[in-house]
Amino acid sequence: MKIVSRNPFNQEVNGEFDLLTAQQIETETAKSRQAFLGWKSTSMAQRQLLMGKLAAAIGENERRCAETITREMGKPIKESLSEVQRCAGICAYCAEYSESLFSDEPVRTGCRKSYIAFEPLGIVLAIMPWNFPFMQVFRCAIPAIAAGNVVLLKHASNVPMSALVMEELFAQAGFPSHVFRTLLIDAASAMKLIQDDKVDGVSLTGSYQAGVQIGTAAGSRIKRQVLELGGSDPFIVLDDADLDKTAQAAVLLRFRNAGQTCVAAKRYIVMESVARPFTELVIRHLGTLKMGDPLKEETNLGPMAMRDSLKDLQRQLDDAVAKGAAIVEGPAPPNPSFFRPVLITNANPSMAIAQEEVFGPIASIFVVKNEEEIVSLANATEFGLGATIWSRNLERAEQLSRRINSGIVAINRAVQSDPLLPFGGIKKSGLGRELSHYGFKEFVNIKTIMMDEG
Repeated sequence: MKIVSRNPFNQEVNGEFDLLTAQQIETETAKSRQAFLGWKSTSMAQRQLLMGKLAAAIGENERRCAETITREMGKPIKESLSEVQRCAGICAYCAEYSESLFSDEPVRTGCRKSYIAFEPLGIVLAIMPWNFPFMQVFRCAIPAIAAGNVVLLKHASNVPMSALVMEELFAQAGFPSHVFRTLLIDAASAMKLIQDDKVDGVSLTGSYQAGVQIGTAAGSRIKRQVLELGGSDPFIVLDDADLDKTAQAAVLLRFRNAGQTCVAAKRYIVMESVARPFTELVIRHLGTLKMGDPLKEETNLGPMAMRDSLKDLQRQLDDAVAKGAAIVEGPAPPNPSFFRPVLITNANPSMAIAQEEVFGPIASIFVVKNEEEIVSLANATEFGLGATIWSRNLERAEQLSRRINSGIVAINRAVQSDPLLPFGGIKKSGLGRELSHYGFKEFVNIKTIMMDEG
């Protein structure tokens, strides 16, 4: 059986790759286990040095990496370049701060000496998605490797070239073999690695359904796990917001990556007094979207990464129309790989778009009268990943942020990951955190050591 990498814009085949056999998987896993024994003993100074070299290697190959992303999943090249640059930023951050993040932490107790040590677990299996094929991997793998773990990557089946290019970058930077290793395997083989105790931790970024399957398997084997799942993020517009700035951000944050982003602005929740002018501005910006070949610099809305998703998006849109939706369509798509961008101007909570994650270029406006209705509607979802609030009154927005049930709230800016801040959600948006000192310690043994005189 082969994995096929296909350009979603024109359906041309980028390449075909053989899946690993069961014996090859066994061999690669054993090599990773052996690599861990050496890597965990490598000094932090050496790890940091290699992280710096990896950041440089990414910079040297920036265009190649970005074009690989675009050719495999259709993201506009400008967005792909930004993604690659953020990966280099995570590496640079680890190159500077890993020692302070993982140093022993002394604690004053009744003992003569007591402290907390942070020790690596072993092999971390990273099961990663196609929508940010580089960033999601680096966000998981770099902290785990900095802590002394090794990583096996099971990437999404439509982005094998991205997976292999990342492996090449680690080799170029001088990392020992199998500290980071790509396994071209199917979902069943990844599950078997968990069930057969071949790995010591699992990090998944994917759908809620995948989270249930992987979480159940990892939990049954008492494996450390981080689950970064879906979202239905509210984009809250208060009556004192700067509407020009807010509407521009609304379109950018909903339609970037063709709406295929877990922290996209999926539900515009707008106060009644500003709903009409906000809607008019959003429609204006919607009309400026440029669809086309994602390798061209002027394109800012690419094709759907997989044509299968078009059917689900159409189902969600048809459901909204059947329940009374008024829609405004954006520019016509250039070929069948695109989904025409749409704004639903009178969304209501009975629609599927209010109850499910919408993973594509469909935006919806929910009109509310007051802050109580904002909170009720924002929290009326099974998800709790991110949220944004737009207001000139920062104190008011900050107070409101404490009432929103989500892992992240951004005020007058986009929800996005930052090495200094924890990233993750609550409810069905996942478990655990990535990044910051919280996320960096997800795959370590937090060991207590106490001693007295003998």
